[in-house]
Amino acid sequence: MYIMVINCGSSSLKFQLISFPEETVIAKGLIERIGQEDGAQFTLTAGGENFTKQPVDAPDHTKAVTAALEALTAGDCAVLKSKDEINAFGHRVVHGGEKFTHSVIIDDEVLECIEECSPLAPLHNPANLAGIYACQTALSDVPNVADFDTAFHQTIPKHAFYYAIPYEYYEKDHIRRYGFHSTSHKFVTEAFAEKNGKKVDEVSVVTCHIGNGSSLTAVENGKSVDTTMGFTPLAGVVMGTRCGDIDPAIVFYLMENENMTAKDVDVLLNKESGLLGFSGISSDMRDILEASENGNERAEISLKICAYSIAKYIGTYVALLPKTDAIIFTAGIGENSHEIRKMICGYLKGLGLSLDAEKNMTRGKACCVSDDNSSVPIWIIPTNEELAIARETRNELSE
Repeated sequence: MYIMVINCGSSSLKFQLISFPEETVIAKGLIERIGQEDGAQFTLTAGGENFTKQPVDAPDHTKAVTAALEALTAGDCAVLKSKDEINAFGHRVVHGGEKFTHSVIIDDEVLECIEECSPLAPLHNPANLAGIYACQTALSDVPNVADFDTAFHQTIPKHAFYYAIPYEYYEKDHIRRYGFHSTSHKFVTEAFAEKNGKKVDEVSVVTCHIGNGSSLTAVENGKSVDTTMGFTPLAGVVMGTRCGDIDPAIVFYLMENENMTAKDVDVLLNKESGLLGFSGISSDMRDILEASENGNERAEISLKICAYSIAKYIGTYVALLPKTDAIIFTAGIGENSHEIRKMICGYLKGLGLSLDAEKNMTRGKACCVSDDNSSVPIWIIPTNEELAIARETRNELSE
């Protein structure tokens, strides 16, 4: 069985072709600058060969999907004899609102619901829909499955997802905490349970997805009960370009005193803040770490602000969970930066957390990195959102 995982942005198409039951990545690629005047670029790894940034005719997502399928079935990088070997498409869809608690096979009703959720994710859902329509056009008989970034968090109780604003805005505008990075949080929870010989509903963990975008989730007996991102991905911890939690009155202050529009503030808080905004250097954690090592004070403080914001939520979630089987670090920074893990855990000595210095040097490998004295085990578990989507797609088809 071959499942093609699709992740569409407004001008990009990421994909992986995964074979089952082996769960092997046969090919992966990226088409970017879709619809741009200067032309799209296609990067592909397939059959042991790398093809980097080749020009491709992709004025829209349909043409981009067609180009990807042609590359997989013809030419030097072909890995399939025919497009008919593809059994399903699995799509990342950012927002499912309150309608979806798990992955679903896409039909007209699901498409309508994704469209209805587009105002909640105006930069993402329309692009995700474009990818779905493109796949339906390219291979009309092949099923499509949607995996939602919000689905895992639909088990969060009402007292944790409501905001203390007039209830009418929840009823009318659906304003509530939704949470994101569902696929990653669910994947590492299940992976931890498997590695420890337990059922998923037997584990309670704090999952820390730390990358350019970051979120933490409190998982009780296998279910999300709280998460740091909220109505949008802006809330929560400090990220690469997002500010995370701030006093909302800052927005009004900026509009009043800096003559900023709502759009100006939106751009400022989402794209010009976080590590980039405070450090003035970069949104890339590696650049901030290097600058800090070279004595840049703002870089050093940026690291502390980021680590402290994460530590506060870990402490909160450990306190709220009846028990905590592990604190799990995942995603690009969480899996690979021993410095950040050390800094975060350094703020949590009051919880009795303790890293093993040698084990903490691990990068991108599933293992426990705490020492024997730690009150809660600390783990690294690499996330694999594409594989998770492929698994969900396979499972939906088999039901």
